[in-house]
Amino acid sequence: MKKLGIDLGSRQVKLIMMDEDRIIEKFMISTMSFYKNYCSYDGKLMVSLDKLNIGSVDTAVSTGYGRNNTDIKLFTPISEIKAHAYGAIYNTGLKNFILLDVGGQDVKIIKIEKSIITDLELNEKCAASCGRYLENMANVLEVSIDDMFNYYENPVELNSTCAVFSESELIGEIAKGISLERLCAGVNYSLYKRLKPLLTKFTGETLVISGGVAKNNALKIYLKDDYEKIITLKDAQYNGAIGCCYYGEKVLKHTQNLNLTNIQ
Repeated sequence: MKKLGIDLGSRQVKLIMMDEDRIIEKFMISTMSFYKNYCSYDGKLMVSLDKLNIGSVDTAVSTGYGRNNTDIKLFTPISEIKAHAYGAIYNTGLKNFILLDVGGQDVKIIKIEKSIITDLELNEKCAASCGRYLENMANVLEVSIDDMFNYYENPVELNSTCAVFSESELIGEIAKGISLERLCAGVNYSLYKRLKPLLTKFTGETLVISGGVAKNNALKIYLKDDYEKIITLKDAQYNGAIGCCYYGEKVLKHTQNLNLTNIQ
C-alpha cells in the first residue's frame, strides 16, 4: 500500500512516499516553486502527481499551512500537531516524550503520553523563536546557518524579544567589535531563552526535536541540562510528511477496514 505525505510548509514543501512502513522516496521543493510549477487551480488547488513524477498512490494525506487547499478528492488533510506527533512516534518508537518542532514561522511543543497527545503549546505570534529569525540573523552575520549552529560558548547577550529589533541589536554588537563566535552563540542562546519558558510548562525526561532547527548543535547543548535524554529525529525536516504517511497507514487503513467489515 503506497502512501503519499505532503507537508506544505511556509518555506519548503516536504514530500514522503512510503510503501507499508518503509520510506521509499523523499524530496523537498521550495513553497513558491511548488505552487507555481506543480499545482493548478480549479476551484481548489490541484496537485499534479504527474509533474512531481509520482505514480499512483493508495492514500494521500496533507498537512501544513496549505493542507485545506489541496485537492479534496485526493488528499485527506490533518492538523500539523497530529502529523508531527505521528511522525515522531514512527521515527522513535517511543510512547512518552515531549516533541519540540521549530518551523520557519512557528513553534510547536507537544506532549505525548502513551502515544496520545495530552497537551501542547504553540507560538505563532512572532518569528523571533522560529527558523526565519535564525536565517535572518545568519544573513546579518554573513555566515551559513549551519556554521552558526555550532557556536555556543560565551554568548553575547541579546535581549530583544522582536525579530526585527534583534537584527538592530545584533548590528550594534557587531559595531562593538564582538567576535563572530560570540555573536553566533548569542543568536543560538537567544533562541534557547525564548523556547525555555514554553518547554518548562511540560515535565518529561525525553525531548524529541524535529524541524530544521534540529540541526542546531548549540541549542541541544543548552538543553542538555533540562532533560535526561535528547533525541534528534532522522529526517527531522520531513517529520510532518512522515506523520501524514503514518496516519494513512495506521488510521485511514484501519478506518477503511472497519467500513468494509460493516458493509459485509
